[in-house]
Amino acid sequence: MLKTEEWLLIRDLYSQGFSISEISRRTGYARETVRKYLKKKTAPEPQKRPPKPSKLDPFKPYIQEKLKEGPYTAVRLYREIKEMGFDGGKTIVKDFVREVRPKQGVPAVLRYETKPGVQAQVDWAEMGTVEVDGKVKKLFCFNMILGYSRMRYVEFTLSIDTPTLIQCHLNAFEYFGGFTQEILYDNMKQVVIKRALKSSDSEWNPQFEDFFKCFGFIPRLCRPYRPQTKGKIENTVGFVKRDFFLGRRFTSLEDLNAQVHRWLERVNSTVHGTTYQIPLERFKEEKLSPLDQVPPYKVVHKETRKVSRDCYISFLGNKYSVPYRFAGRTAELQILEGIFEVYVDYEKVCEHEILPGNCRVSRKKEHFQGLLSEILKENSKCKKDSQIPLKFSDPEVEKRSLDVYEIFSEGGFE
Repeated sequence: MLKTEEWLLIRDLYSQGFSISEISRRTGYARETVRKYLKKKTAPEPQKRPPKPSKLDPFKPYIQEKLKEGPYTAVRLYREIKEMGFDGGKTIVKDFVREVRPKQGVPAVLRYETKPGVQAQVDWAEMGTVEVDGKVKKLFCFNMILGYSRMRYVEFTLSIDTPTLIQCHLNAFEYFGGFTQEILYDNMKQVVIKRALKSSDSEWNPQFEDFFKCFGFIPRLCRPYRPQTKGKIENTVGFVKRDFFLGRRFTSLEDLNAQVHRWLERVNSTVHGTTYQIPLERFKEEKLSPLDQVPPYKVVHKETRKVSRDCYISFLGNKYSVPYRFAGRTAELQILEGIFEVYVDYEKVCEHEILPGNCRVSRKKEHFQGLLSEILKENSKCKKDSQIPLKFSDPEVEKRSLDVYEIFSEGGFE
C-alpha cells in the first residue's frame, strides 16, 4: 500500500501533465497501480499492524484494577508484579500506568532548592482510623524530609498533640543523626498560637518554643494560602499514602512503624524523581547539627484528673492511688516514658509506673497511712457534736371533779 506522501506525489505529477507511463517510470510503480491511485479521491489509510506481544500483557488487568482502587505509584505496582513473576523493565510499567491513569492538570510553580544542612520540612497527615483496645481512634502520620538530600523520616501516631510532635522530632533527629538549621511548618497550633507577618514575631506554642530554643534550630512558617512553599513535604505525604500506606495490612501501631522503617530503607536508597540522585548518597553532603551538642530533652505530656473521694485517679483505663489528703482535688499528670508524676498546686505528690492493659489498680500503702486515725478522729468529733441532752416533759394529766368518778362507779356512761 502506498504511503500518503507517495499518493500525493503521483497526483502532483499527473496535475503537471505527465503521462501515466512517465509517472510509472519516475516513481517505479506499475501503470495499473498509478491508474488505481489516481482514481482514489482520498489518501490511502495505513494498515494498522497488530501490536507485538508484551511481557506486561498478563499483568495489565492487575495494574488496571489496582489503579481503580487508588492512585498507586508505578514503582509500587512494578514491585508487586515483579513478585508475581514479571521479568520486564520498570520503564514499560511506567509507560502503561501513564497511559491508563486519569490525567490531572497541575498548576506550574517555581521550585525552591535548599543548600545542604539548611532546611527540613515537617507535616502531619490524617490516615483514617484504627481500632486500639476495642476503641476506634484516628491514625496520623508524621513526615520530615531534608530539603537538600530528600532523605525521609516517617512515623505513625495516635495523637497530634505538642508532646507527640516533639517526640517525633526527636525520633527523626535520631534517625538522621542530627538536625538542620531551620525547619519549615504550616501554621499548625502545636507549633504556633498566633502567626505574625514575620515568622520570628509570631506567638509560639510555649511547649514547642521551649523545645526549639533548647536545640537552637529556627522554625519557619509557610505563607498562608501558599502550600507550594512546602512542596517537598506535600509530595512526601502523597507518596507515603500511595506507595506505602494504600492497601497496607498491619496488626498494631508498632507493627506499622516497623514496616514503614523497612520501607524508608528502600526509598532512601532509590533514585529520587526530582534530583535524579539517591537520597542516601546525597545525604553524605548534608551538614547537620550534631545531637551530642544538645543536652537530653525530656518530653512531658500533661493531662488533668480529679482525685476521687477514695483517693484514686484514672489513667488509660487503670486506677492509681494518690495521698489521701488530696482527695477531691484537681491534679496534673506529667507523663514521661513509662511513668507519670502527679502534681497538685505545682507540688509533686507522687509518681506511678504506667500499668499495661486496663482495669488494673496501682495502690501504694503510704498513700493511706494515717487515713484510719483521721477518720476515727473525725467520727469522734461528730459524735460529740451530736450528743445534745434530751429533756423529757411530764405528760399533762386531766383534772376531773370527784362527781365524775362517783358516776363511773355507779355504772354510768351507758
